[in-house]
Amino acid sequence: MHTHHPEESAVRIPLELYMRGHAEDNADHMRAAFLPTARLESVREGPLTSWDLDFYCQRFKNTPAPDESTRRRSIDWLDITGTSAMAKVTLVHGSVTFTDYFVLLKTEQGWKIANKAFHAQPQ
Repeated sequence: MHTHHPEESAVRIPLELYMRGHAEDNADHMRAAFLPTARLESVREGPLTSWDLDFYCQRFKNTPAPDESTRRRSIDWLDITGTSAMAKVTLVHGSVTFTDYFVLLKTEQGWKIANKAFHAQPQ
């Protein structure tokens, strides 16, 4: 599914910042991509995990993964209506593939990720 929406390139900006944040292990890119109020949620091995942006950003230490050159990230689809959008992103990080679902909003500062729900699938 591919939309040719006039906002598509703008919606891709925070998603590309998010992917760059992973590539560079850089919290600044994550803070630029997400709303300050964002939550990042998943169910991993049973319990719900629900992180705020500050907690999530503590994971990034500006030390790219040793296998960064082999990692792959893609924006699989976008769905945009007015000032809201959804996106699916796949991250192949070594032995784990992450599927991220994002809700985005168009703010005065541009498009931002409002929330992320994700699944981690070991290979």
